[in-house]
Amino acid sequence: MQKITIPSCIQKKMETLEAEILIPIEIMEDIFSRLPIKSILRFRSLSKPWLLRLSSPSFTKLHSTRPHRTSLFISAHDRSARKQHLLSAPLDGEPVTHLMTLDDVDYYDTTEVQHLNGLVCFALVKYYYDTTEAQIFVVNPSTHKIFKLPEQDLDFNLRGCYLFGFDESKNEHRILIITDIFESGTLEIMIYSMSNYSWRKIYVEPPVSFDWDSLVFKVHGSCINVCVNTVVHLLLLDTYDILGFDLRTEKFLIINTPQGVIDHKAQSDYYPDLIKINGCIGVVCYDDDHVLEKNGMHIWVLQDYENRVWVREIIIFPESLIKLGCPIPRDSVNMDEIIISSSNISGDVMNVLAYNRKSRCFKSVQFTPGHQLPLSRTFWIDHIRCYVERMAPL
Repeated sequence: MQKITIPSCIQKKMETLEAEILIPIEIMEDIFSRLPIKSILRFRSLSKPWLLRLSSPSFTKLHSTRPHRTSLFISAHDRSARKQHLLSAPLDGEPVTHLMTLDDVDYYDTTEVQHLNGLVCFALVKYYYDTTEAQIFVVNPSTHKIFKLPEQDLDFNLRGCYLFGFDESKNEHRILIITDIFESGTLEIMIYSMSNYSWRKIYVEPPVSFDWDSLVFKVHGSCINVCVNTVVHLLLLDTYDILGFDLRTEKFLIINTPQGVIDHKAQSDYYPDLIKINGCIGVVCYDDDHVLEKNGMHIWVLQDYENRVWVREIIIFPESLIKLGCPIPRDSVNMDEIIISSSNISGDVMNVLAYNRKSRCFKSVQFTPGHQLPLSRTFWIDHIRCYVERMAPL
């Protein structure tokens, strides 16, 4: 294609005309705040003034108030190559995006993924006989920015829970490590602030009759946690109650689960899972009779947090759970849909189910990792989370 050269005199007239067309900054920011992040990133690359204007805290805050699309964050392990891949995939069929790859990762290493307000926290933990190594990353899948937390200020020779929380009162993301060290009857907690990028250590008194061995990660090897109302929640296996850590008061609390969850303990060999559904806590129960006869599972949703009101929902699957690859509810796309992942991989296609809570119907979401990540029998998806695309800075 022949390149068109604009004469310098015309170029100057165009620049003069652009300078005379003045649009108030408030109107420009309002217009751009309604665009998808991919478009904003392109506009940022036009010039330094555009970069500064579209990177300002005021514009980022305004953009976060607009409704934006939800995408998937995927963590997958290739056992033969000993690699961990972090990917993002939109729900509208666009190509999968490769974010990063970690080398020398074994299948028995622990990975934990949580997302909050546009950011994803990914932890890779290696447990050895007498030591523990951990790498913690905070990722913005929308802007492809990745931040690795510093390790030199921490003693990782401890076994602990790696949690992700968001303090709504301070608009601040935090990473927490609750270790199994007791000092005078208190638990040691390391807290990393994404506002001042530093660690600090606190000692907190645990709830009465708290048993460290009752935390889920002691059994599963990972710690499923859900942050709701500035409180990070974990499931206790001895009582099936929920342990919460309030980021504002920095104190523990206990939330009692309904009788249906407690009865599940005596009826099933499956441990419940915690998920987040439309800003609420959900406890997923795998009842043996339901799984075998009705292809279903129970989800208890804490709809009224203050008054502790639980509501039960039952998901009935169209096929045998074994045929569907043992699907597990992972996250909520919005108030109507729940993302359900399975171990099924067909050819070069990965399948994710989306369950609509109102219509009680399923739809299949399919995506391919692309030629850079060929699927195989050694390729395992260990985490799928939803995230809302935001320009949260790192």
